[in-house]
Amino acid sequence: MNDELRAEVALGCRILALEDQSDFVWGHVSARDPEGRGVWMKASTLGFEEIGPENVILVSWDGDVLEGEGRRHAEYPIHTELMRARADVASVVHTHAPWAVAFASTEEPLRPVSHEGTLFVPPGPARFTKTGDLILTPELGRDLAAAVGERNAAFMVHHGIVTCGPDVVAAVMTAILLERACMANLRALGAGGASSWSSDEEALAKREHCYPPQLLRQAWDYSARRLDAR
Repeated sequence: MNDELRAEVALGCRILALEDQSDFVWGHVSARDPEGRGVWMKASTLGFEEIGPENVILVSWDGDVLEGEGRRHAEYPIHTELMRARADVASVVHTHAPWAVAFASTEEPLRPVSHEGTLFVPPGPARFTKTGDLILTPELGRDLAAAVGERNAAFMVHHGIVTCGPDVVAAVMTAILLERACMANLRALGAGGASSWSSDEEALAKREHCYPPQLLRQAWDYSARRLDAR
């Protein structure tokens, strides 16, 4: 089971690299340990595109490396505290997604001007504004988890994004779709601002039609095939 989970986390990292969410060696993907010992997450000092299963390590709830080779990321509390707060979350993603970082700085609400936006609106991604610095302590991790609440994503203003889901596929695809939603919103703003977008009723219907788990899996599988074709 752990071998499969490590392979899935590693594949999620490489898919995020494929989608231009790399930032040198920063950013991470994690999955809840089935035995309750902590989280399996990408080791530090490596870029997303470099990650294989051997580069996914088990980090305890208190930040100790329990299994695997490599150093843990300093921002492990993003993952451990969000999973501690949410029993329904089994995977967390944190990246410095460039379009999302730029969009969050505008303080504009994310609007469902495209399919992607309907995964988040209503009610809209959370906004974490306590700090734009690194999340280096459990206390800040808990603050971030509180900001996320029951949502699937948050803007970490002046920093990046965090997304979460019931599995690695959902958390990774949510990060990708949030970045694309922000790109669509910024393009609309650059053209003078959107004058129309989906109503809440339509957005919720589109969320059900466009992004159920089986369709997120299909998009994940397609991305995996793109990697194989390289």
